[in-house]
Amino acid sequence: MSLAEGGRTGRDDPGGVASATTFTGEGMPRHYGDPGGEYGAAANEAAVFDRCERVPLRVSGRAPSDMLKGVLSGRTPAPPERTPGGLVLFDAPYSAALTPKGRLVSDLRLWRDDVDGAETLLLDVPAEGAQALREHLARVMPPRFATVGDAGDLGMITVVGPAAAERLGATLDLAGPAGDPPAPDALADRLAELPEGRGVWVEWVRVIRTEDVSPGGYDVVGPRTHLAGLWERLLEAGVRPAGRGVWHTLRVEAGRPAFGFDMGADTLPYEAGIVERAVDHTKGCYTGQEVIVRIRDRGHVNRHLRGLRLGDGPTPRAGTTLHHGGREVGRVTSTAESPRYGPLALAYVRREVEPGSTVAVGEAEGPAAQVADLAEDWPGSV
Repeated sequence: MSLAEGGRTGRDDPGGVASATTFTGEGMPRHYGDPGGEYGAAANEAAVFDRCERVPLRVSGRAPSDMLKGVLSGRTPAPPERTPGGLVLFDAPYSAALTPKGRLVSDLRLWRDDVDGAETLLLDVPAEGAQALREHLARVMPPRFATVGDAGDLGMITVVGPAAAERLGATLDLAGPAGDPPAPDALADRLAELPEGRGVWVEWVRVIRTEDVSPGGYDVVGPRTHLAGLWERLLEAGVRPAGRGVWHTLRVEAGRPAFGFDMGADTLPYEAGIVERAVDHTKGCYTGQEVIVRIRDRGHVNRHLRGLRLGDGPTPRAGTTLHHGGREVGRVTSTAESPRYGPLALAYVRREVEPGSTVAVGEAEGPAAQVADLAEDWPGSV
């Protein structure tokens, strides 16, 4: 997939190319007219993406955290904490909801976002998994203890690039403990120190470190009306808007699977390589845990999500078969024509085909590609 392409039809025109750089809160177009320049900004300076296609859900009630502990595979976030300097920090861990057979309902991220002192959790969910997750939670959580509802007033933008912390810190207003705003670089320094899955409250938005793309960046979640103003200030500060084709390329470079592309209802977390991030092995029982523990302790999965370094020939499409030793051993899920690293792909490959092996793409005598371990030998892992 080239920088000018994307996985879905965008807004604004049938081709999905935005005719203006204004924020609409409808999600990413394919690009804003110059995908090469947009990629360069994200890779070398800073770019901003409209991520409002993601679905925010609120879980509230008498005991929402306790209910989610038995439903989600990851840890449940603690309440936000205020630092001596006046900042409010919070955890936003990655997690997943599983079926009793251990397969994905959806992946997600969640954090405490209490309303008027009442315990509330906000779930950030991919659009492709939102409906199934909403129905799953409504079915398994007793409504007298927790209910799930839309948080449609919220949206998300993501600022990506080596200068993301600096530009975002200079753009956001942050009130200090005495009511005096600190120097912009003070917030920039704080943002730069955040590990993935950790966030800070900044007035009306939540800023969360993400490494779903390479280079990493910051998801900014807040009311869409406020995000529109922040978007304009970021553009005035030299941050460039970028589209879906660039996001997709940066995601493949990072080696991160996306629900609806590289993961779905037939996927086990061990296959997709998300267990380290999405599963808490120290927590109590949750739906699907028996399968996860059985694989961890006594079994294996038959396929793994791997990276492919593609050689000469046309870039394959999702679904293209892979061959090794005269037989089919996998299928491509995502591809990208990376300006930095050349043509890349993510693909499920049978476990007997080790990283470092060569596979043929499309047919037994097709173009060669090298299989890579996404955790150890991929651009986003080094």
